Amino acid sequence: MKKNRLGTSELFVSEIGLGCMSLGTEEQPAERLIHEALERGINFLDTADLYDAGRNEEIVGKALKGRRGDAILATKVGNRRIPGKEGWSWDPSKAYIKTAVKDSLRRLQTDYIDLYQLHGGTLDDPIDETIEAFEELKQEGVIRYYGISSIRPNVIREYVKRSNIVSVMSQYSILDRRPEEEVLPLLDGHGVSVIARGPVASGVLAETGEAKAGKGYLDYTPEELLEIRKKLEAFVRPDRSMSQTAIRYSLGHPAVAAAIPGASSLEQLRHNVAAGDSPDLTPKELEQIRGISRANVYEAHR
Repeated sequence: MKKNRLGTSELFVSEIGLGCMSLGTEEQPAERLIHEALERGINFLDTADLYDAGRNEEIVGKALKGRRGDAILATKVGNRRIPGKEGWSWDPSKAYIKTAVKDSLRRLQTDYIDLYQLHGGTLDDPIDETIEAFEELKQEGVIRYYGISSIRPNVIREYVKRSNIVSVMSQYSILDRRPEEEVLPLLDGHGVSVIARGPVASGVLAETGEAKAGKGYLDYTPEELLEIRKKLEAFVRPDRSMSQTAIRYSLGHPAVAAAIPGASSLEQLRHNVAAGDSPDLTPKELEQIRGISRANVYEAHR
């Protein structure tokens, strides 16, 4: 599995990572998926403290027991439960981050996190205070590097300007090309890597994605999605399926260090891993694929 440097860090991540959110809450099958991923060359595992209210971190931590050195472990912070209040509350404060990291370390059964990510963010946040929290955790050796998970160009711009982030996790696929105009060139120019989530667009671009296409995606109608799927078949080859083509599209921009499709079965995982062996899309193919999808831009998310 090819490995790429994450920003200016010393972390070299497999170009295909494992998005752990889809692992489920059953320990044995989830652990089996993680072990299979490691055996097949995936070293980048991404979880978050809010996935299944911390249960996901616990499962990942248990699966990595005795194998911690085999993984580049990423998790996220910023959403908290407040007793008596329904749902999650956003809290990017320094005090909360420095408390929450201890809970993540305990659940993950580790004494350090390779990549700690702010799980969201707005321009109304105390950004300098948030950055200070991450920098202090770095100095303490609790985290190695930090990044943000955001689809807000204006927030991303502030962190690029004011912090030492090494990565931005952002939704990016053939059907969600919003990062291409503002975000990808900015990050590429500053040596910050992109971690592309959702490369298969919630399964719409998978081999069996016709039913999911029927529900629509972003501002695409079901009819438009079915037409795009039909046109994408021209890029499918014996050694590159439709979903693998979609993953390779997300990896086609130089700013992208890793794509993290989810997997809830061994079959899905193996198919994702095989995208690492499938041929890159040529510049001409990338251009042609852009011609069959929409250059959508960020409007609401600023």
